[in-house]
Amino acid sequence: MRSSKSLAANLNVFCLFSIRFIALVQIFKLVVRISDLKLLQILRENSRTPLVKIARVLGVSETAIRKRLKKLESEGVIKKYTVVVDPKKIGFEAVAFIGVDTRPENYLAVLEMLKGREEVVSLYSTSGDHMILAECWFRNSEKLSEFIRELEKVDGITRICPAIILERIK
Repeated sequence: MRSSKSLAANLNVFCLFSIRFIALVQIFKLVVRISDLKLLQILRENSRTPLVKIARVLGVSETAIRKRLKKLESEGVIKKYTVVVDPKKIGFEAVAFIGVDTRPENYLAVLEMLKGREEVVSLYSTSGDHMILAECWFRNSEKLSEFIRELEKVDGITRICPAIILERIK
């Protein structure tokens, strides 16, 4: 009898230890994710920030930052390093987000057509108000109007809702 109580007590201790260990592992993963978020925030502000500076800000070694970046790249978290361009400074006076809805059978064809247009700088498949959301840059408002008129002629497009960007806040 005593040995079965002892076995049960040991089993309870083991279970509690296992649960605590699993909880610690989850907390550690959360901490890692939080540090990854801090690293990613620094890179989003300036992807050319020297690794030495990032290491200093995060309180770790440059080697640790380099390894972390390689891991984030290999996992597909970081897809590429890029620049943020001010469209007006390079001659694009009209910037718009254009919501597009299609008939279901034309959805993929419209997506492919938009993907091939040079005015479309970003393209998203969305849920919500529109099926497709396209960020487009135009030299002037006349070119924007011309683009909208062209879209109106595309087979399968049922609705076009342009939103002209007045000012980028963030």
